[in-house]
Amino acid sequence: MIECRKLQILNQKERLVDIQFKLRDSLAIVGESGSGKSLTLKSLIGMLPSNLSLEIEIDAEFELKRGKTVAFIPQNPFTALSPMTKISKQWFGTIKRAEELFEMLNLEWSLFKRYPPELSGGQLQRVIFAMALESEPKLILLDEPTTALDPNLRDEIAKNLVELQSEFGFLMIFVTHDINLASKICRDILVLKDGKVVQSGEAKEVLTNPKDSYTKSLIEANFATREFRK
Repeated sequence: MIECRKLQILNQKERLVDIQFKLRDSLAIVGESGSGKSLTLKSLIGMLPSNLSLEIEIDAEFELKRGKTVAFIPQNPFTALSPMTKISKQWFGTIKRAEELFEMLNLEWSLFKRYPPELSGGQLQRVIFAMALESEPKLILLDEPTTALDPNLRDEIAKNLVELQSEFGFLMIFVTHDINLASKICRDILVLKDGKVVQSGEAKEVLTNPKDSYTKSLIEANFATREFRK
């Protein structure tokens, strides 16, 4: 478990994020655009813009270090890799490990020697998952990794994530605007509005017993076709 007793992200004028949370095994951070979801995620591994400052108090059984104990999966798989370099040349682990992970993620081995633009969005996102898992991270941070995918692929990726976590036992923080998708993937949900927590708890409890009008609006919105915005 990871316990974050304090996480504040500030600019020169205001606090953009002011929260605390516990990560038992899988946590979804849900909210509209601009609520502070991605900032929260990036703050955990030192990826904040230079004009922002961070105050954090966190207890973890391991050091949060990107590329070592922590893997980060970005929103758009097409910008995560160099389009002019074959996937095989961007893989830093062993070929044996690549074969194992490609098979586990239902990826054809022939894709390993292709260029990223030659793959579909779903294929490339699973390649990114394979690369993240190669280092056997203890924590995986996912920044809206299904936004660019169609509904069927989103459900497939959600299933992949649940199966992978069961297989490898990593902790997971999943950032999304889709509270319904979050409930399929994560044990707990934290609802974020304007950088503050409006509700948190087990996914089933949050969905069936929303305690705030904002949470209700997220549940009712049709996230399959559009992102909830102000």
